[in-house]
Amino acid sequence: MKALAELFEGVETETPYGGRAVSWEPLGSAWLKLGARRRREKSEAGGARAIESVTAETRSDVRLIPRRMLRFGGADWRIVSGEVVGGRAILTLERMR
Repeated sequence: MKALAELFEGVETETPYGGRAVSWEPLGSAWLKLGARRRREKSEAGGARAIESVTAETRSDVRLIPRRMLRFGGADWRIVSGEVVGGRAILTLERMR
């Protein structure tokens, strides 16, 4: 399956009350060839959370680095890792549910 994804970078700022706020700045877009989605449970204080992960392939692009976010299919996916193989970027993406 192919998807057109928007690429964003999180920009942190300090709030007037000493907290941190994150706004997402658009950086462009990329066509992704998506692999199969996998789901696992992660135990946290206050309950368990589901984490979905997927592998995506696209053209190599220096903007596709960990901690940035790709938005496609109505969901936000964080880039966890990536490597370049023969001009193609292989990305591991995750989202919390």
